Formats: sequence, structure tokens, C-alpha cells
Amino acid sequence: MTGLQHVPNRGINVLADNRAAAHHRGMGLSAAPDRPLRIALLAYPGVQGLDLSGPLELFARASRLLRDEGRAHPGYSLVVVGTDEGPLAASSGFRFLPDTTFRTVRGGVDTLLVVGGLGIDAVLGDRAVLAWLRRMAGRVRRIGSVCTGAFLLAESGLLDGRTATTHWSRAAELQRRYPRVQVEKDRIWVRDGDVYTSAGVSAGMDLALALIEEDLGAEVALAVARAMVMYLRRPGDQSQYSAPLRLQAAQTPSVRELIAWAAEHPESDLSVPALARRVGKSPRHLARVFQRELGIAPAEAVEQLRLEAARRALQQSPAGLEEVAARCGFGSAEVLRRAFLRALHVTPSAYRARFSARQELAS
Repeated sequence: MTGLQHVPNRGINVLADNRAAAHHRGMGLSAAPDRPLRIALLAYPGVQGLDLSGPLELFARASRLLRDEGRAHPGYSLVVVGTDEGPLAASSGFRFLPDTTFRTVRGGVDTLLVVGGLGIDAVLGDRAVLAWLRRMAGRVRRIGSVCTGAFLLAESGLLDGRTATTHWSRAAELQRRYPRVQVEKDRIWVRDGDVYTSAGVSAGMDLALALIEEDLGAEVALAVARAMVMYLRRPGDQSQYSAPLRLQAAQTPSVRELIAWAAEHPESDLSVPALARRVGKSPRHLARVFQRELGIAPAEAVEQLRLEAARRALQQSPAGLEEVAARCGFGSAEVLRRAFLRALHVTPSAYRARFSARQELAS
């Protein structure tokens, strides 16, 4: 079992926290509650299995770590709340047996999370579930969603006037259907006051880690991440998917191969003429293909790939900024700095201080 080692409580960065704190702030670390914090997860037929089991396992692992270390905090108690009685089949065919239903759940709830899945659309018209969510929102310390669970929060009106996120593939639909919600289409998770939303699948585990850190501190959250072999806690404002993955959406095979090669060789000559020669096209033709299939110019794609390489280098290596700039094709630390400020609104040094895996693991 991974023990708890000292980690400074730097906190996890979030995209939005627009509401007054009031009594909905984190529990704080000064005094342990006299009973476990009760986490309820709402599930339904067609739920995404990992949206449910991922956060559940993280909360359970946090409680186990606290118990094994003899900590005073009692951790969490977990309850799966179904929309119906009996087993619920996930979209993968895996079956879950809820502890109770939303009609019969008893006792106080600290945190309520609505999980996502293909079956969410069938629940949007369930007036009883929507009314229950509205009632619960006034009783819990915080409420949130994983993946497309945001649609149910939005349908109930709980996201009106708030910033939220969901799985990237349905973010535009969420914005279109619920114009009173400010949808951040490319965020891991978002906090707006006492309402939390996350992107899809594994991002629900990132959100669970953030909630654990809010309740129990960075020390416990990092120990849970290590125990679960999660490479790094991802703050809310990191992208849902990497630049190489976004750019692999190109339809032309030669362009996809070109992008994959460029991602592996950011230090090479990636000028438009050089890229065009590599695929046997004219620079003008290549530019038209990029614009048609990716919506950006080749130079912009190259900068995205180089920024991605630089971000990885800053997170994973102790190399100086000049070395990182050279290895990633920026030429100098000043050019690297300007690119970071333009795209990420932060300097490379500040980015490293915030996201460095070496800092996390050494802490």
C-alpha cells in the first residue's frame, strides 16, 4: 500500500470559480468530521461504466489510505443511486447493482455526482428525476457531473448562468441545447461555485481527485493518484485531448502521416515548403488541404505540435528553457516564451512550476 508522504498543498488549478464561497467551500483540513462524507452517484441504464466505477474507486481508495495510516478523518461512504430498481446495464453490457433508487434514498448526502453514458438522453425527459435533482441541489454541499451527466444538470436548470464542460464530442450540442450555460469545450473539469462538471470517461477520475484534494488535502490526493498509477493529476484547465490527436482528424492519409512524423521531429525544418516536399505536394496545395480538413494553416498546426512537445518537456525533464526551445523547434527561449504567452497565456517557467511531474513526484 502506498503511504502518505508530505506534499505541499498547492491546490489544483480550476478554470472557473465564479460564485461566492459561502458554506459551499471545501470542508477544510482543520477539523475532521465525525462521520464519513457521503458521496452519491446517480446511474441509469446505458451508463458509461468507467464514469461510475472510476470515481467510486478513487473515493474508496482515499478512505482506505486514511484508515491504513490511522488518520482521524473517516473518509467517504459511497452510495450508487439508480433511476430504477434492480441491476443497471452499462453501455458496455456490464451490470451494476445500485444501493438504492432516487425515490428511496435516505440520509444526508455531502456530494452528488451524475455520471455520463449513452443512456443519458432517455433520462432527460424523466420529470421525477429532474425534480429530485433540483431538491437535492439545495441540500448537498456540492453537486456535479461526469461526462454527459452535464446534460441532466442542464436540463434541470442547475447549470443556468454557470460555466460547465462535458465530453468534447457533445460540447457543441450542450451549448446549442442550453444557451444559458457557458460551455468550455476543451477542459478536463470545471468548478463554478458549488457545481462541478468534468469531461468524459477518465476525466471523471481527475475530478474525483480534485474533490479529494479539496476535502483531504494534496497529500492524500497525490497518494491516491500514486496508488491508482495515475501518471499525474491533471488540473481542470488542461486540454481534453492533445494537439497530435486533434490533428490526426485529417482525412488524407499522407497528411495524417505527415503530422505524426512532425510530432516526433519538432526540431526539424517544418516550414511549409519542407512539409510540402515531404508529401510531394506544392505548398499551396498543402495549405488548402490543411485548411479544408483541419481548419487551420500548416504553420499553426506546426506551432501546436511544438507547443505540445514543449509542454511535455517542461513537465517531464529538468532541461533548461534554451535546451527545451532547441529540442522543440522554437530556436530560443524568447521565441518559446512568446509562443506560450500567445497560446497558453502563461510563461514556460510558470507552466513548469504549475504542472511539473518531477515536482509532484519529488514532493
